[in-house]
Amino acid sequence: MKTASVKEIKDELKEKSSKELMELCLKLSKFKKDNKELLTYLLFESGNEEAYREAVKADIDELFGQVNASASYYVKKGAQKILRLVKKQIRYSKNKETEIELLIHYCEHLQGYPSAMSRNSVLRNIYSRQLVVIKKAIGTLHEDLQYDYESKLEAIDE
Repeated sequence: MKTASVKEIKDELKEKSSKELMELCLKLSKFKKDNKELLTYLLFESGNEEAYREAVKADIDELFGQVNASASYYVKKGAQKILRLVKKQIRYSKNKETEIELLIHYCEHLQGYPSAMSRNSVLRNIYSRQLVVIKKAIGTLHEDLQYDYESKLEAIDE
């Protein structure tokens, strides 16, 4: 079976009634957890981006609190898992400010493991790549916001 293009799907959705659209969304949410998470964001959280950021930051705090810091291997695996979650939340939002704030928060937590960072090159590379991503995202914002986020970035990069 050939997958339809986005344009074909859009055209087909225009012909559906609101009840049929609701049924399609519910069917879609039953197949993958990611679909359900995206629908949750779009329906409940997209209206208040600041509250969404804070909720994701709280999740990041909780997950970093659960990381086993006894060996740098466990810190690395935990950091990679948390970064996958953060990237997924950023994809849902598609807001550059949210991306920057969540990645800065992630990097701040990663700095909390200096012994693991010094021993594990993968953790250092993850950290440096995220700094590059943050700098690139900051470049797309308004000048006033750029200044604010650059000062936050400098504070964690020291």
